[in-house]
Amino acid sequence: MKPSVKPANPNFSSGPCTKRPGYDLSALSTLSLGRSHRSSIGKQQLKLAIDETIRLLNLPEGYKVGIVPGSDTGAMEMAMWSLLGPRGVDIFAWESFGSGWATDVVKQLKLDDVNSYTGEYGELPDFSQADPQNDTIFTWNGTTSGVKVENADWISADREGLTICDATSAVFAMDMEWDKIDVATFSWQKVLGGEGAHGVLILSPRAVERLESYTPAWPMPKIFRLTKGGKLIDGIFKGETINTPSMLCVEDYLDALAWVDKIGGLTAAVEKSAANLAVFNQFVADNDWIDFLAKRPEICSNTSVCFVLKAEAAQVKAMIKLLDTEQVAFDIGAYRDAPAGLRVWCGATVEQADIEALLPWLTWAYNEVVNAA
Repeated sequence: MKPSVKPANPNFSSGPCTKRPGYDLSALSTLSLGRSHRSSIGKQQLKLAIDETIRLLNLPEGYKVGIVPGSDTGAMEMAMWSLLGPRGVDIFAWESFGSGWATDVVKQLKLDDVNSYTGEYGELPDFSQADPQNDTIFTWNGTTSGVKVENADWISADREGLTICDATSAVFAMDMEWDKIDVATFSWQKVLGGEGAHGVLILSPRAVERLESYTPAWPMPKIFRLTKGGKLIDGIFKGETINTPSMLCVEDYLDALAWVDKIGGLTAAVEKSAANLAVFNQFVADNDWIDFLAKRPEICSNTSVCFVLKAEAAQVKAMIKLLDTEQVAFDIGAYRDAPAGLRVWCGATVEQADIEALLPWLTWAYNEVVNAA
């Protein structure tokens, strides 16, 4: 039978992700709007966003946070263009974005000493191949595959190279081992449901040391420049952004950070996301027509959850269209490069009740499209 109860919030997109529960645009502060980002109020709000990020993520002493242009992609490109070159590079990829970083390193930066280790969709590559002498690039959570790293045990505490981590769908949803991460990037449009276009760059003291001791051989675009005269441009990490940010987006981010603090901080956000995944775990266990793309429970993402179905690609597409038409689930199709299936966001801004309401609709849509065929 067709379900009678719909999710109160049908926004299950994996980016930009749904706003926090109770979000109200009119609640945002407007004091910084229409003002220069270099004004006292502009710099104050930007610095507040940085300071609250450091506090809520419990970053180690000496780690720096900067707000940069270009979303997570801009932050990752900035890190790679500014830091890579003096050592060999090991790249671990198991989905679209990780593969994209490998392409940039080889074809854009044209580095010679590069090792690419890949895993199929649903699996992880062999991290034991990581060389502590090399710089390492990896994603903490593969947004397009629904596969995350189990831990950072494979990263040497005595490494000589830097670890550069694309953490955009993991930060504020998973326990990050910051002592093993020298550079992390994310965009607040993911886990916190913020507005797009801005990236966040996190640097460890080791990364800062590299920046101040190494000059890349290639020309550096202005929006990638993190040093001047051999020294870190420290203002970037105090709210003096490289280019003009949207202060409305910054206020939106501050609202999301305040919400994380209100629900109990990072621990509560991680637990909420994990509890959402647990609902899907039970659903998959109870239904033989749907399964996780991730091959092992330990590596199954608790944000961008990817599913494969006992259905043809055209049937999956028809299910997605049907659910959209019924206004019970928007934007849940698998990423274009991934195997045909569903991808449903279950980060902390998603309410468990909405996931519970969605599940009968998935069954109904499957029966309508596949079993009725």
